[in-house]
Amino acid sequence: MPTPPVFRPATRADLPAVLALLADEDQVVDPASVTVGEAHERAFAAVDADPRNEIMVLAEGSGAATVLGCLQLTYIPGLGQGGAERALVEAVRVRADRRGTGLGALLMERAAERARGRGCALLQLTSNKRRADAHRFYERLGYARSHEGFKLPLAP
Repeated sequence: MPTPPVFRPATRADLPAVLALLADEDQVVDPASVTVGEAHERAFAAVDADPRNEIMVLAEGSGAATVLGCLQLTYIPGLGQGGAERALVEAVRVRADRRGTGLGALLMERAAERARGRGCALLQLTSNKRRADAHRFYERLGYARSHEGFKLPLAP
Protein backbone atom coordinates (compact mmCIF):
# COMPACT_ATOMS: atom_id res chain seq x y z
CA MET A 1 0.00 0.00 0.00
CA PRO A 2 1.50 3.37 -0.99
CA THR A 3 2.15 5.88 1.75
CA PRO A 4 -0.11 8.95 1.72
CA PRO A 5 1.38 12.25 0.58
CA VAL A 6 2.81 14.52 3.27
CA PHE A 7 1.40 18.02 3.84
CA ARG A 8 4.28 20.18 5.04
CA PRO A 9 5.69 23.70 4.93
CA ALA A 10 7.62 24.40 1.74
CA THR A 11 11.37 24.69 1.99
CA ARG A 12 13.70 26.71 -0.21
CA ALA A 13 14.51 23.44 -2.04
CA ASP A 14 10.81 23.20 -3.05
CA LEU A 15 10.79 26.63 -4.69
CA PRO A 16 11.45 25.41 -8.30
CA ALA A 17 8.68 22.80 -7.98
CA VAL A 18 6.22 25.36 -6.58
CA LEU A 19 7.06 27.81 -9.37
CA ALA A 20 6.61 24.99 -11.91
CA LEU A 21 3.11 24.35 -10.56
CA LEU A 22 2.26 28.04 -10.78
CA ALA A 23 3.76 28.37 -14.29
CA ASP A 24 1.24 26.23 -16.17
CA GLU A 25 -1.77 24.51 -14.75
CA ASP A 26 -2.53 22.62 -17.98
CA GLN A 27 0.65 20.57 -18.20
CA VAL A 28 3.47 19.33 -16.01
CA VAL A 29 6.42 21.71 -16.03
CA ASP A 30 9.80 20.23 -15.12
CA PRO A 31 11.07 22.10 -12.03
CA ALA A 32 14.60 21.85 -13.47
CA SER A 33 13.47 24.10 -16.35
CA VAL A 34 12.21 26.85 -14.03
CA THR A 35 14.34 29.92 -13.40
CA VAL A 36 14.22 31.02 -9.78
CA GLY A 37 14.82 34.75 -9.88
CA GLU A 38 15.97 37.15 -7.21
CA ALA A 39 12.39 38.39 -6.73
CA HIS A 40 11.22 34.80 -6.12
CA GLU A 41 14.00 34.33 -3.56
CA ARG A 42 13.03 37.54 -1.74
CA ALA A 43 9.32 36.66 -1.78
CA PHE A 44 9.93 33.14 -0.48
CA ALA A 45 12.20 34.45 2.29
CA ALA A 46 9.58 37.05 3.27
CA VAL A 47 6.78 34.47 3.44
CA ASP A 48 9.03 32.05 5.32
CA ALA A 49 9.90 34.70 7.91
CA ASP A 50 6.32 35.90 8.41
CA PRO A 51 4.35 34.03 11.13
CA ARG A 52 1.08 34.98 9.40
CA ASN A 53 2.05 33.43 6.05
CA GLU A 54 3.10 30.00 4.90
CA ILE A 55 3.54 28.14 1.66
CA MET A 56 2.49 24.54 2.08
CA VAL A 57 3.18 21.59 -0.23
CA LEU A 58 1.73 18.13 -0.66
CA ALA A 59 4.66 15.85 -1.41
CA GLU A 60 5.49 12.18 -1.77
CA GLY A 61 8.45 9.93 -2.33
CA SER A 62 11.73 9.55 -0.52
CA GLY A 63 11.84 12.28 2.09
CA ALA A 64 8.58 13.67 0.61
CA ALA A 65 10.69 15.37 -2.04
CA THR A 66 8.33 15.17 -5.04
CA VAL A 67 5.94 18.14 -4.84
CA LEU A 68 2.46 17.26 -6.12
CA GLY A 69 0.57 20.34 -4.97
CA CYS A 70 0.94 23.66 -3.21
CA LEU A 71 -0.94 26.55 -1.69
CA GLN A 72 -0.29 29.68 0.35
CA LEU A 73 -2.07 30.33 3.63
CA THR A 74 -2.29 33.83 5.08
CA TYR A 75 -3.74 34.35 8.55
CA ILE A 76 -5.68 37.58 8.94
CA PRO A 77 -6.66 39.05 12.31
CA GLY A 78 -9.88 41.02 12.37
CA LEU A 79 -12.77 42.24 14.42
CA GLY A 80 -15.37 40.21 12.50
CA GLN A 81 -16.11 36.58 13.31
CA GLY A 82 -16.01 37.45 17.02
CA GLY A 83 -12.42 38.68 16.76
CA ALA A 84 -11.18 35.33 15.43
CA GLU A 85 -8.55 35.06 12.74
CA ARG A 86 -9.52 34.00 9.25
CA ALA A 87 -7.31 32.14 6.82
CA LEU A 88 -6.93 33.09 3.18
CA VAL A 89 -5.83 30.33 0.83
CA GLU A 90 -4.29 31.29 -2.52
CA ALA A 91 -2.17 29.83 -5.31
CA VAL A 92 -3.74 26.38 -4.99
CA ARG A 93 -2.26 24.01 -7.55
CA VAL A 94 -2.04 20.26 -8.13
CA ARG A 95 0.20 18.75 -10.79
CA ALA A 96 -1.73 18.37 -14.04
CA ASP A 97 -0.95 14.66 -14.33
CA ARG A 98 -2.24 13.95 -10.81
CA ARG A 99 -5.58 15.78 -10.94
CA GLY A 100 -8.72 13.75 -10.42
CA THR A 101 -7.00 11.46 -7.89
CA GLY A 102 -8.20 13.18 -4.70
CA LEU A 103 -5.01 15.15 -4.11
CA GLY A 104 -6.73 18.52 -4.44
CA ALA A 105 -9.35 17.57 -1.86
CA LEU A 106 -6.61 16.28 0.45
CA LEU A 107 -4.64 19.52 0.00
CA MET A 108 -7.67 21.66 0.86
CA GLU A 109 -8.65 19.38 3.77
CA ARG A 110 -5.18 19.73 5.28
CA ALA A 111 -5.29 23.51 4.80
CA ALA A 112 -8.63 23.65 6.65
CA GLU A 113 -7.22 21.48 9.46
CA ARG A 114 -4.21 23.77 9.77
CA ALA A 115 -6.44 26.88 9.90
CA ARG A 116 -8.77 25.26 12.46
CA GLY A 117 -5.78 24.26 14.56
CA ARG A 118 -4.70 27.88 14.64
CA GLY A 119 -8.17 28.93 15.81
CA CYS A 120 -9.38 30.44 12.54
CA ALA A 121 -13.14 30.83 12.25
CA LEU A 122 -13.21 30.97 8.44
CA LEU A 123 -11.23 29.73 5.46
CA GLN A 124 -11.66 31.91 2.39
CA LEU A 125 -10.19 31.91 -1.08
CA THR A 126 -10.21 33.77 -4.34
CA SER A 127 -10.02 32.13 -7.73
CA ASN A 128 -9.58 33.60 -11.18
CA LYS A 129 -12.93 33.79 -12.99
CA ARG A 130 -11.42 31.83 -15.91
CA ARG A 131 -10.82 28.74 -13.72
CA ALA A 132 -14.28 27.15 -14.11
CA ASP A 133 -13.01 23.65 -13.25
CA ALA A 134 -11.47 24.97 -10.02
CA HIS A 135 -14.74 26.70 -9.12
CA ARG A 136 -16.70 23.46 -9.51
CA PHE A 137 -14.04 21.72 -7.39
CA TYR A 138 -14.31 24.28 -4.56
CA GLU A 139 -18.12 24.08 -4.62
CA ARG A 140 -17.94 20.26 -4.36
CA LEU A 141 -15.85 20.79 -1.21
CA GLY A 142 -18.54 23.01 0.30
CA TYR A 143 -17.17 26.48 -0.46
CA ALA A 144 -19.89 29.05 -1.22
CA ARG A 145 -19.68 31.90 -3.71
CA SER A 146 -20.60 34.43 -1.04
CA HIS A 147 -18.73 37.52 -2.24
CA GLU A 148 -17.61 39.27 -5.41
CA GLY A 149 -13.90 40.05 -5.51
CA PHE A 150 -12.20 43.15 -6.89
CA LYS A 151 -8.55 43.89 -7.67
CA LEU A 152 -6.72 47.09 -8.47
CA PRO A 153 -3.28 46.73 -10.13
CA LEU A 154 -0.80 49.08 -8.45
CA ALA A 155 2.17 48.58 -10.77
CA PRO A 156 3.16 51.68 -12.79
